[in-house]
Amino acid sequence: MVFEEGWALSPLRWLMDTLGHAQLARMEAEPALVAAVDQHAAVLRDAIPLDRESLGDYLLGFLDELRHRGWIFSGDHDAPALRLTAVCWLAREQGFLAEPA
Repeated sequence: MVFEEGWALSPLRWLMDTLGHAQLARMEAEPALVAAVDQHAAVLRDAIPLDRESLGDYLLGFLDELRHRGWIFSGDHDAPALRLTAVCWLAREQGFLAEPA
């Protein structure tokens, strides 16, 4: 994943544009991916308050850890990709991708 300048200003939008649209489209054709993403979304629902700021802050911390580990998105359904897809799915479903007023 390429971190363009300013990506941290709107991390949910950046993630959706970078990875989310393609991953969410894959979910339409892959029932196993839907189930795996749903499990990751459930973990997030239990772990953090589900609001734009908390989800964005979670994403920033998660991405920092992935960068520290040298993780690169390969298109596989590994745990980091599933978690990032779950963040995208939750952000879309909760309406967090619209620009705040």
